[in-house]
Amino acid sequence: MQVVVVGLNHKTAPVQVREKLAFSEHSLPGALQELRKYQGINGCVIISTCNRTEIYAAVDEEHAGVESILDFLVRRSGVERVELRGYLYNYGSYTAARHLFRVAAGLDSMVLGETQILGQVKQALAIAQEHRATEKILNTLFRQALTVGKRARTETGIDQNSVSISYAAVELARQIFGTLQDRTVLIIGAGKMSELTALHLVSNGVSGVIVSNRSYERAVRLAEKFGGQAVRFSELFKYMLRADIVISCTAATHYVVRLVEMQQVMEQRGQRPLMIIDIAVPRDVDPAVGNLPGVKLYDVDALQHVIDRNLETRRKAALRAESIIEQELAGFMQWLGSLYAVPTITALKKLGEDIKQKELRRAFNRLGDLTDHDRKVIGSLANSIVNQLLHMPVVRLKEYALTPQGQLYNEVLCHLFDLPTGAEDKPNIQAAQK
Repeated sequence: MQVVVVGLNHKTAPVQVREKLAFSEHSLPGALQELRKYQGINGCVIISTCNRTEIYAAVDEEHAGVESILDFLVRRSGVERVELRGYLYNYGSYTAARHLFRVAAGLDSMVLGETQILGQVKQALAIAQEHRATEKILNTLFRQALTVGKRARTETGIDQNSVSISYAAVELARQIFGTLQDRTVLIIGAGKMSELTALHLVSNGVSGVIVSNRSYERAVRLAEKFGGQAVRFSELFKYMLRADIVISCTAATHYVVRLVEMQQVMEQRGQRPLMIIDIAVPRDVDPAVGNLPGVKLYDVDALQHVIDRNLETRRKAALRAESIIEQELAGFMQWLGSLYAVPTITALKKLGEDIKQKELRRAFNRLGDLTDHDRKVIGSLANSIVNQLLHMPVVRLKEYALTPQGQLYNEVLCHLFDLPTGAEDKPNIQAAQK
């Protein structure tokens, strides 16, 4: 069995593609169960955030497993297979593990070292486990990834000097307006990202915060934290007339800010410009709204240039985090190698013993009456021949098990000697590393 990852992120695909492959939390259980039915998929975990969708799977064979995942994504997204391939990356066991460790450490995020992804990795594993979509190898891999993420943040401080999507949204607003003093901001959505954005806005001196959410009670709770005003979702466009900045981040699967309503809003605003930052994936705001006179619309991809600034400290911390990743990766690959090497060595020795016993019986039958001494000498000879023939393959497999190519050598040996693959009893990673 092997581990593969197939995915896309903010570096390989634009937001209009990522939103087609995004999985909401309530859709994950069904998606996991559906994927488990595909040929060669023995377990899976799906990480889906605004900046990435990645499927980690334990598969019988790497190529076939990747193709099954691709079939699944094509069916779910409606994107043509050829087009989708251009946005996706896929990695096998060693590189897949290293990639996940970097994701958990925040090294593969739009915001280097951001903390939210660690919780998202943990939640992805929890959902897969709850719905029995995962298995031992993936469980161990993800637990190790969470350890990596915690070590990276604790030992390097990579998550210090606050930089996040919400922070970048505020910075973009400051670039446009110069200052946020005496500005009014309308926040659509009352989730964690909205709360973080409101926190940054207030700390940068906005004079008014308006919060609108489908759940009015949640809007009230968020507005109260910042001395702002909560408005019902049905009054959203009415209060948009008062706003200078709109920041939208809901969990809706469709546009909540549409062109028709915004045309009316802008007509009533006259010459007053309106800045809209859409940090939701899938997007909350119809892209056509950005073509209206007076509207400056930015989606999550537009935040990249803001995030790229002032990250030198985090880049230095990232170098130290990479060292931690290599340490933890070596431990995981050693465990993974032992997972396959031990059963293979056992099977190889059993094969040798079976052949030896079979040939000894045949020889003894043909030789007729033999003394106990003769039998012992012949048995010792056969035993020595088998042991010497198998000695170097066993030694080399133990050595290779500690390298990234360990699983490959294991498979080659199994094919050469026609050995069964896999193991029922799999050691835990702590035991394997002792």
